[in-house]
Amino acid sequence: MRSYIRLALFFYYKKIEINYKEHLLPNQPTLFLGNHQNGLMDPLLIATKKGQFSYFLTRASVFQKPWMSKFLRSLLMLPVYRVRDGWDSLSNNKAIFKTCSNLLHENNAIVLFPEGNHNIKRQVRTLSKGFTRIIAETLNDHPDIEINLVPVGFNYRRPEEFGDHVVLNFGAPLSSENYKTLPSNATVLRLKQDVYDALTTVTTHIDGEDYDEKLQKLEALNADFLNPGAVNQCVTAEFKGCKSQSKQKHNPIKAIAKIGLCISLFLPYAIWKLILVPKIKEPEFTSTFRFAVVISLVPIFMIVIAVILWLNFGILYALIYLTAVLILDVMAVKL
Repeated sequence: MRSYIRLALFFYYKKIEINYKEHLLPNQPTLFLGNHQNGLMDPLLIATKKGQFSYFLTRASVFQKPWMSKFLRSLLMLPVYRVRDGWDSLSNNKAIFKTCSNLLHENNAIVLFPEGNHNIKRQVRTLSKGFTRIIAETLNDHPDIEINLVPVGFNYRRPEEFGDHVVLNFGAPLSSENYKTLPSNATVLRLKQDVYDALTTVTTHIDGEDYDEKLQKLEALNADFLNPGAVNQCVTAEFKGCKSQSKQKHNPIKAIAKIGLCISLFLPYAIWKLILVPKIKEPEFTSTFRFAVVISLVPIFMIVIAVILWLNFGILYALIYLTAVLILDVMAVKL
């Protein structure tokens, strides 16, 4: 599954860059704590681009059907319950946190998004305290354990667009040794603040009530959102001395390739544009639904068309079609 998703991401994104502040050793108890901007794309990127297999805490509502629950658990996903799932369901988190404690003790890695929700805004939102409970549970059960708390910043140039460029910044790990007094309230607050501060250094963070105004200024400067350090410094300096970046030139070959790709995949494209797009209410799910089409409808459609060509005109025409689609995709995405 990971290999298939990794291949699909290659054809979906123009470029995926991974930056490490420090070299991360495998097979150590690790919590990867990321900001959450882009729906399902965030966990998919970290799952396929980080070498070590990880467990993922996922909202419990998607586990309701037994077959789906079995499938998701086979992908190392664990349900986490929220208030919206009902007050009675929150007690189920105790067993999940105990499972996380045991996984960390066995030198596994767990990925979670401590904001507790997703939003396409370029800012780090207030963190929930769920991840602090996991740390407290683990330190209580295994006092000698040292957990690496790794902040992960997801940075998209244009998160809603096809063929976007994304950068994952893995910050310097925070050691759980600094928070041995958990669950002291003061220590919990310090832990949340430290993780929050760390996240604001690895991703763009536009704070304040004048978010829209600041974002418009950054977009007018054509700010490079793949370089959060420079963007955050510009915002902190109240845009004094910020240099305008040159805009990317229009590439006619890329535009023609996109048209050709849409024509060669006319049915999945029509389903995407006419049926799915009108149903998307939150912009952070745009890329998620598009990618779902890419990994499901697109390969099925390509295989069906190739078989039709093979049966009617010969295998050469089927291979020409498949090759042409892949070439058009690479030109439309990578140029």
